[in-house]
Amino acid sequence: MTTNPNASVLLIYTGGTIGMIENAETGALENFNFEQLQKHIPELQKFNFPIVTYQFDPPMDSSDMEPEAWRKLVRIINDNYHLYNGFVILHGTDTMAYTASALSFMLEGLTKPVILTGSQLPIGVLRTDGKENLMTSIEIATAHDGEGKPLVPEVCIFFENHLMRGNRTTKMNAENFNAFRSFNYPVLAEAGIHIKYKNLQIDSYTEDSELKPHYLLDTNVVVLKLFPGIQENVITAILKIEGLKAIVLETYGSGNAPRKEWFIRRLCESSKQGIVIVNVTQCNAGTVEMERYETGYQLIQAGVVCGYDSTTESAVTKLMFLLGHGYTPDEVRERMNQSIAGEITI
Repeated sequence: MTTNPNASVLLIYTGGTIGMIENAETGALENFNFEQLQKHIPELQKFNFPIVTYQFDPPMDSSDMEPEAWRKLVRIINDNYHLYNGFVILHGTDTMAYTASALSFMLEGLTKPVILTGSQLPIGVLRTDGKENLMTSIEIATAHDGEGKPLVPEVCIFFENHLMRGNRTTKMNAENFNAFRSFNYPVLAEAGIHIKYKNLQIDSYTEDSELKPHYLLDTNVVVLKLFPGIQENVITAILKIEGLKAIVLETYGSGNAPRKEWFIRRLCESSKQGIVIVNVTQCNAGTVEMERYETGYQLIQAGVVCGYDSTTESAVTKLMFLLGHGYTPDEVRERMNQSIAGEITI
């Protein structure tokens, strides 16, 4: 293994399956102390640079991850930004795409790799996928070109041999090792015998960029998934949630929705009241094109904003980010139609 002897990595363990071992007496899965990391992954000694660990105490199941945990991660990275070449975050898989998306917006001006990874099987299990995911993530976090510039200066998820842009990624499999996919954006690297980086897809390195951490988030956002037979009282109840500021509307196909009079009227009323409604597709792959069919065009007239090829995870966290910074509804709508961190293709 060829490594950079001048590199250093901060390994942040938040919780999740990757950091668990089986209790020999009870058979139950328990979080293990990361002081035992070398014991369970002796291969880490082959890296000839320091790997410093930071552990959430207590570790968090990914189902419990909240914006406050995202803020904590941003603080840790910001406080240690000039001490390490890259950061690897060990995270449970269930909400990893939400965390990766949020960090991509909250770490403005990022010039170093922030790689999130995890596993489907605990690190102490014989067939675990965690060792390979962790080892390769560390290698990617320290990868650089001939001038010493990091190869991947953005927030990513590495899983099952694929490096993906974090805010383009969705968990799509709860059973197999290939748990994550980036349906609407090419992978940034593929790990086989060699790690092959796709430089055209990777965010370009900006040498004079300064990290600007953000901590302001507003969680007054809901996801509304349409389905045949959805009732007016359901839509009305959601639109009347106290304090609601934004809705991620999961529509059919290329951004289509029912043409029922009451449905369009309710959306129009909510838009006029300042609620931002963003249209994303329920399909795994593809983009929203509201001008394509009449059903989508009616949504435009109701003030609904196009979400393009955004994932739901990215749309939710982007709205939290923009609302948290106090932008007006019109300003939020405008910025939802702009790419902040490579999260959409216009």
